[in-house]
Amino acid sequence: GGSLYIDDGKPVPALMHETLRNLREIAPTVYFNVPTGLEAIANAMHTDDVLRKNLLSKVRMFFYSGAALAQPIWDSLHAAQERELGQRIVMGTGLGMTETGPFGIFVPRPEVESGDLGLPGAGLQLKLVPVGDKVEVRYKGPNVTPGYWRAPEATAQAFDEEGFLKSGDAVVWRDATQPNDGLRFDGRIAEDFKLATGTFVSVGPLRARIIAAGAPYVQDAVITGLNMNEVGALLFTTPRVRALCPLPDSAALSEVLQHPSTVAFFQELLNTLARQATGSANRVSRLLVMSEPPSIDSGEVTDKGSINQRAVLKQRHEWVQAMYAGTANGLLTPATF
Repeated sequence: GGSLYIDDGKPVPALMHETLRNLREIAPTVYFNVPTGLEAIANAMHTDDVLRKNLLSKVRMFFYSGAALAQPIWDSLHAAQERELGQRIVMGTGLGMTETGPFGIFVPRPEVESGDLGLPGAGLQLKLVPVGDKVEVRYKGPNVTPGYWRAPEATAQAFDEEGFLKSGDAVVWRDATQPNDGLRFDGRIAEDFKLATGTFVSVGPLRARIIAAGAPYVQDAVITGLNMNEVGALLFTTPRVRALCPLPDSAALSEVLQHPSTVAFFQELLNTLARQATGSANRVSRLLVMSEPPSIDSGEVTDKGSINQRAVLKQRHEWVQAMYAGTANGLLTPATF
């Protein structure tokens, strides 16, 4: 037999210390968490020898789901594993939802990269449906719910004419010439939007690119620009952003973000993103770094610890308006090349 430990911590600042404490005491053989939790663990393992040694002493596989795991977090986890063990530990992942029980798609091989989803489980059918310029994955199988309790309208909206459950998740082939290599995540269809020009903005890939370019100082990015002429972004930082300037640890985050060396970093980040852009749909033309972290109470952070794009845009509507009016304090725009 085995043992299942349920963590009383959560991947949020107020409770993450409980997770770290538990992992100093319990050495799992398989460890499950969401990307935000794994990021906090990866950061802690750089300096917490007890945590690193205990967590890595027996674990044979990490598994994440709930959101995409940014490549810098993978790299940080691998660095800690190689430092302690001289090798990397298998990372498992997949895609599903509560309505699929929750298992849907799983990566069946040890070589996993950020964004990989894999193949459907046995007995589960997938349907790939073009939606705009994306492809939505839909599910049918014995593990898929037949509908919602006493909610016939919601049930009718959730399924298509062939009985496939609409997921709202967009996917692409890992290698279109090798279907057995499986699928990759391509963002949430509901998060994508059009600029005033009619150009579609694919939020998921752009968000991932910003986080990767801003590592290890960018926690998350919320993409703006619905019905506007340009794409913008609200950035949330990691605690490591304090290393960008010489201010003491007691300094307020707003002071850290206003320090010239910190501003210079984010200006160069924006300049780099602008140079790499291929068009208006992925060119970030306005950037604001938030001094107030995303609020759990306001729904800006989900129960999985990931950012809720819609809630952030709703709660910070005045910031977005000021950003496009050019009046927001701390607004950054790309340098002219």
